[in-house]
Amino acid sequence: MTTRRSVLGLLGAAPAIVALPAAAETTKTKDVRSFERFLADQAAQDKFSGTVLLAHRGRPVLVRSHGKAYNAVPNTKDTIFCVASISKIFTAVAIAQLAQAGKLAFHDPLSRYLDGFPDKVTLHHLLTHTSGLGRPALGSGPPPTWQSFEETMTGTLDLVRSTPPQFTPPGAEHRYSNDGYWVLGGVVAKVSGLSFFDYVRAHVFRPAGMARTDFYSKPQVLAAKDIAHPFWTQPSGTRVDGTANPYFPYTNGPAGGVYSTVSDLLAFTRSYGKVLSRPFVDLITSGKVALPPAPLPSRTNFYGYGHVDAIVADQRVFGHSGSGPGMANRLDVFPSTDWVSIVLSNYDTSVDPIVAAAREAITRSS
Repeated sequence: MTTRRSVLGLLGAAPAIVALPAAAETTKTKDVRSFERFLADQAAQDKFSGTVLLAHRGRPVLVRSHGKAYNAVPNTKDTIFCVASISKIFTAVAIAQLAQAGKLAFHDPLSRYLDGFPDKVTLHHLLTHTSGLGRPALGSGPPPTWQSFEETMTGTLDLVRSTPPQFTPPGAEHRYSNDGYWVLGGVVAKVSGLSFFDYVRAHVFRPAGMARTDFYSKPQVLAAKDIAHPFWTQPSGTRVDGTANPYFPYTNGPAGGVYSTVSDLLAFTRSYGKVLSRPFVDLITSGKVALPPAPLPSRTNFYGYGHVDAIVADQRVFGHSGSGPGMANRLDVFPSTDWVSIVLSNYDTSVDPIVAAAREAITRSS
């Protein structure tokens, strides 16, 4: 007798949808097939270029790639994408590891670790985007004259120091700040004695088994054969290779500079308990600050520490989005049903319709 559990086991054992007899096809299987058709239609309309993965209990149920990484090179399941602001998850994990080790505390004032910043700003404020620090909007990219990771880190921190707060007192508002996460990267470096980049490589990527994940510079992206280039939509509607643009930064650092694959991100979702103790995992992934209604359907949305925490169809979903010129990404973790949805795109066309369709496929019969 074929049960829903046995079918889900079959689905989890293969890299794509398992072909089942019509009589054995469950609602879940039909939902995933429907999602696959929707994804293919989005790609056919040139609304999506990238790779999508759905996984259950750590095993891929569906992996599909569409579009080009650059020139005539197609995107594949192994293509490396800039994950943009999904990077903030790893910066938050680094801070939480140092807190777990007793080397810092979330309520500590920033000025304890870095000179030239307001005394009343705490690490909690930075993690939840309530510090008021940073340049207006989301913070502009670093000048193209910076030619190393550390030069970019030092220069960005100096810019943030010299920029008046967007609001006071800290904690009065939630205003998304890329610069705030650069500052957190500076704290990681100060406390650990390593560069921020080396710390995350050694203490987050390596123990999580993320062998193809790293911080890549602009020259490295241009030279690589397996990294997708960001196709930036122009006002005319055409798309250009944003990597070649003079305003493409050397690195987006702690706020958005991680490059990864769908497989490595899936490995990370299975490793939370390896890189942090369970109480600290719960702490950073749970909501702290209420957010306004989002374009995606959800009853509640909160910002935690480098994670967005939401309720969708009576299920908790945590993760993060990531966007920019030629980038649109989403990582969704459904802890109660052990599903994961990952969308990585080298277009800046919104992936919200794809994320919503994946959420519907996962929650409808979970």
